[in-house]
Amino acid sequence: MPDRSWREALAAYASPASMALLLLGFAAGLPAVLVFSTLSVWLREAGVSREAIGFASWISLAYAFKWVWSPMLDQWRLPGLGRLGRRRSWLVFSQISIALGLVGMALCDPQLNLTLMIAFAVVVAFSSATQDIAIDAYRLEIAEDHLQATLAATYMTGYRVAMLLASAGALFLAEWLGSTGLDYDAGAWTLTYLAFALLIVPGLITSLVIREPQASPQVVNAPVHSFNLQLASIGLLLVLLISVPAMINALIAQAWPRALLYALFIAGSLSPAGRSLLVPVRHILKDARLRQKPTQTDFAHQAVSVIVLIILLVATTGMFQSYWGGYWPRGTMYLLISTACLSAPGRVLMSPVMTPISDFIVRYRWQALILLGLIATYRMSDTVMGVMANVFYIDQGFTKDEIASVSKLFGLVMTLLGAAAGGLLIVRFSILPILFLGGFASAATNLLFMILAGRGADLQMLVLTISFDNFSAGLASTAFVAYLSSLTNLKFSATQYALLSSLMMLLPRVLGGYSGVMVEHMGYSQFFL
Repeated sequence: MPDRSWREALAAYASPASMALLLLGFAAGLPAVLVFSTLSVWLREAGVSREAIGFASWISLAYAFKWVWSPMLDQWRLPGLGRLGRRRSWLVFSQISIALGLVGMALCDPQLNLTLMIAFAVVVAFSSATQDIAIDAYRLEIAEDHLQATLAATYMTGYRVAMLLASAGALFLAEWLGSTGLDYDAGAWTLTYLAFALLIVPGLITSLVIREPQASPQVVNAPVHSFNLQLASIGLLLVLLISVPAMINALIAQAWPRALLYALFIAGSLSPAGRSLLVPVRHILKDARLRQKPTQTDFAHQAVSVIVLIILLVATTGMFQSYWGGYWPRGTMYLLISTACLSAPGRVLMSPVMTPISDFIVRYRWQALILLGLIATYRMSDTVMGVMANVFYIDQGFTKDEIASVSKLFGLVMTLLGAAAGGLLIVRFSILPILFLGGFASAATNLLFMILAGRGADLQMLVLTISFDNFSAGLASTAFVAYLSSLTNLKFSATQYALLSSLMMLLPRVLGGYSGVMVEHMGYSQFFL
């Protein structure tokens, strides 16, 4: 028996929360496309190789690792902006950073300074991922579970409208300003990205006028040390962590001036003045040595927790690479570092980050592995293929106008129809049947891309393929967001949702970085298969 009538399902779309998510979805959709598919067209027109474009897509791994810094959004307000509230302060900060990063990208020509452009794109990606964390937490906290599918659908609508502007709109604008596949014009792309930096302003205004959600139960924050002292302490800790191995490498390479420079950094950090600044970190390390978990979590605890977790991830990866390559001494060193991070004191240091993760595992027990496996592979085909989608259309012979009209404009309509259908069906029935339907349909549409690959610039086949692909993507996305929301504990809303949504993107994004290499060696038909 359905829980609610069709009228109740439709009425949910008119709530103030839905309107807020519509506008925030627009703010989230712009940067995600400008550092992904639209950037790939710019790079291709500038003559950048397909392999380099594929590897450049690893910029989007920022979205896959956003769970690393998500605890800071759960338990810490930004200084100055903090008066706006925990969620809104991070929204405003991330949106300002996105706009500045887009301006930096606009002022770069990939033919002359590709590295600098990629650096600005990384800033945009990390800021956009931070914005996504804040938006997801805001969505989870302003409405109950039965409205989450509706909020997901309205969020997806705003997101897709922004994607239309940042993809089709950007392609149309760049073409109109004079940049074509045969006649590349860096100035046209500069003006295009500057225009889209201005489109961040509506999202910024939305963040300033929406209400801050009522805070859910959190770890009590009563910092013993001032924020400035904590920030200085973490800064010196990073200097030490970077300088010590760098000095050792410089000594091994007999680069004496560089080794002396790092030695001075270390000496300054350990001087009486440096030790006084390191007081917050020293207290944290003392508690960890005594195996005392912190009763309060401030910025320093969060930062140390993230730093230790990053060290663990890097050391574990380095250990496997070293042992695989036969570098046993280096592998053993990484093994010892990983063991130290996983020791009792190391687990205490990581507790601010690991507590939300362990909460998920405790609540679902052995089923957690099944759930994580489903999340990691659900959007695999769409994400991996999406890296090369625009490059594929160009290589097939479609013009930018055709790509913008069919793949972006018409595709948006089909995506919105799919998202709206998903929201209605989930409210009318339940999540799991629609989740299965969306996943099956999304994977099956790759067969249509295989057919298109053998037909060249067949516009009718492109329309058919985009129709099915985007409708199923909208349906699957709405169902999946609603499903992830149902798995989240509101006490750790930002962290847990960021972890789950990051896991969804991690493996596909990593494989997507090799998509250009796969196309070069396999061809498009085998790639889609």
